[in-house]
Amino acid sequence: MLSDLDRRILRRWQADADLSPSDLAAALDLPAATVSRRIERLRETGVLRGLRGVIDWAALGYSVEVSLRIQLDKTVPGAFDALMAEARKVPEVTEMQTFLGRVDLRLTVIARDMTHWQSLYRDRILTLPHLAEIEALMHVATVKTDQTLPI
Repeated sequence: MLSDLDRRILRRWQADADLSPSDLAAALDLPAATVSRRIERLRETGVLRGLRGVIDWAALGYSVEVSLRIQLDKTVPGAFDALMAEARKVPEVTEMQTFLGRVDLRLTVIARDMTHWQSLYRDRILTLPHLAEIEALMHVATVKTDQTLPI
């Protein structure tokens, strides 16, 4: 699926995502037009889904991060969709993941401090529909966060 050139482009871009396509071409000693065409093809085929800015929430004053493991009341038809729709309305929910198994859903929630977290938990999280069980795991440290793969 990927050519050697595509792999070179992706490896270099993973190593330095701040490179513009023209800088990427220069770093790979390739014509800018070639790299631009390859990038466009990688987007069209869905290999590249877009570029993102990575925000350091702590730098913006959000010092609390909590991972919520949620079990739904599965006796209620549509419980899953209803809960996810309401959770999407909470701006402090930065990530939602679904699972098969004991845990149905995991939410990542950020807060400015413990007072803010307590308010979010009481007023927004515990009011989500169809909760059967919820476990809050307080984030202590990030040991590894890396989405690069050997290509």
